[in-house]
Amino acid sequence: MKGLTAITDPVYTKPEHETAFARLSKKFIRDERDLPFMKLTLQITFTLIPLAVLVYLLPVGGVAWWAAVVAFQFLNNVTFKGPFGLMLHCTSHRAFFKKEYDFMNHYLPWVIAPLFGHSPETYYAHHIGMHHAENNLEDDESSTMPYRRDSLRGFVHYFGVFLFSGIYHLANYFFRKKRKRLLYRSVRGELLFIAFCIAMSFVNWQATLVVFIIPFVLFRLVAMLGNWAQHAFIDPLDPGNDYKNSITCINTKYNHKCWNDGYHISHHEKQSMHWTEHPTYFSQTLDKYIQNDAIVFDGIHFLHVFAYLMRKRYDLLARHFVNIGDRFTTDEEVIDFLKSRTHKIPFAALAQPQYAKAVKTAQQRA
Repeated sequence: MKGLTAITDPVYTKPEHETAFARLSKKFIRDERDLPFMKLTLQITFTLIPLAVLVYLLPVGGVAWWAAVVAFQFLNNVTFKGPFGLMLHCTSHRAFFKKEYDFMNHYLPWVIAPLFGHSPETYYAHHIGMHHAENNLEDDESSTMPYRRDSLRGFVHYFGVFLFSGIYHLANYFFRKKRKRLLYRSVRGELLFIAFCIAMSFVNWQATLVVFIIPFVLFRLVAMLGNWAQHAFIDPLDPGNDYKNSITCINTKYNHKCWNDGYHISHHEKQSMHWTEHPTYFSQTLDKYIQNDAIVFDGIHFLHVFAYLMRKRYDLLARHFVNIGDRFTTDEEVIDFLKSRTHKIPFAALAQPQYAKAVKTAQQRA
């Protein structure tokens, strides 16, 4: 258990001297605080795309081919996957380029994203159109509520459903909600990606496996792993409360690499907030976190949370738990509290008064 310390996560500081690159970029982008996104986009464009081309052009199995494969996979899955995925996340919530250059906003989801396993525009449709709209509740097709969130078996089922039938459930959601535009965009993106991979497999199936299919599976695994950890601790009496169904991770290198993604509570509360504003907003609204018994971890990120849950290492979670408001006196109390937030929450039971009464009684005993 920790006390709250100074926040070290990144915030925006206007540079004293503006570079020529910054001046040029600001002509195109909506917010100068997103200059790092321009740099990252160019880095990916001039490294990953050429490597993908080489994987297709070089003789399969040769030394040069394997060197290109290793370089592509390393850059894709180690160097760029996290920063790109969260850049796509941020630019889905806030348009990257100015209105007069709106066509450039298609570059990330349609050109770069498929290299990371994203079928075009399905991320936007799923995350903005469905997940934020439903907030991990019953109509959220990626809801974690029906699962025991410290169960590896539960996560395997959760991931399997998403991997093999995610697009069906997403399309069915938009059909039920009569949101035809997002239904069209999500199905179009998924089917075009599948058709493209099939066509490219006839050109070079080994290269297609490396460049598109492996990143596709890994992205969907990481995406579901992240969502599982972000929504692992849920108050069964108030599951729609952003402070009680999400977590916040502060003071971690992950926030520097992935644009303050650890601030998931404030992201759900104000989804269009710029990524550089979250640390300050957290400090300014700390009273809300205290009032709502929010869960905050210091020094770890979502992958740690997931790993500790799968190993049932609540002691490690308690070690990094921030005792805001001095709610707890011992790690054992924190452990009991965290465990009370990871039980299955059946959708059907939420409407039953006796369920709420039983849960409240159990929490009082704990």
